[in-house]
Amino acid sequence: MPDHRSRITVWKATVFTVLFASAVTTHAAPTAQQVVDASPIDDIIDQYPAMLNEGIRRGLSQGTQLQPFLVNSIGAVVSSAFSGADIERQVVEDLQSSLGESQLAAVADWYQTPLAKRISKAEIEASSPSAWKAVQAKGPALVKEYQGTELASLFDRYDQAARATQSAVDTAIAMQFSMAAAMNALKGSGAMPVGELRQQVESRRTMLRGQVGQQVYTAYLYTYNAFTPEELREYLAFLESDAGSAFTRISTQSIQKALMEPVDMISRKLSQLLGNGAP
Repeated sequence: MPDHRSRITVWKATVFTVLFASAVTTHAAPTAQQVVDASPIDDIIDQYPAMLNEGIRRGLSQGTQLQPFLVNSIGAVVSSAFSGADIERQVVEDLQSSLGESQLAAVADWYQTPLAKRISKAEIEASSPSAWKAVQAKGPALVKEYQGTELASLFDRYDQAARATQSAVDTAIAMQFSMAAAMNALKGSGAMPVGELRQQVESRRTMLRGQVGQQVYTAYLYTYNAFTPEELREYLAFLESDAGSAFTRISTQSIQKALMEPVDMISRKLSQLLGNGAP
């Protein structure tokens, strides 16, 4: 019959086993929120309201004869409809429901590496509004400088793995939709139903893809020119892996959904703003 000391020993072993198993499980199964926090996605998402505001203000200024104060007001309405926190919450929910524990763990492990941290820093800096003008200004020179290099040759592989052009088109569609909603609101009772407006804007997707393709390429050169081809290939290997591919696919789909959802609200707010204030 086991003595008192034996029972204590067994109890200690049991407690240790449970605690050890708990620690392993915690390490192996990070939450989607922890993965997003470790990645650059949350910082990049925070830039979306300012990005949309700037893009819409620029588009309305160039393509219409609206008065400047009205352009600024429309831009403010649109940017206020998009919340970085709401977009991030949508991304986290979709990742949590779509990725398995091993996939989340693999993504979390990648973003803890020194290379991933350097790449994340470069991506966050390149996505800031202050970097947009630099990308435009340096674009032609960058294309010429890196023509025929391995950095240039890796772009197609990067674009497919990172869904870079697709993400840029999704953002452009959101901007186009918001601008179209603004112009549609000017028509008052003759405005087009939102569903038809959505279809009209979506029909431009192929055309927009051609327009933003070069912009995505110059942004790629601007963002990753400080990395060696070997480092980029290591990054691409992650993006093309089962976990990296799933993480990228779900994130981009989630962001696209989050960018399109507020359009009905934008249309209502713009109708109130422009209904009696059309120039």
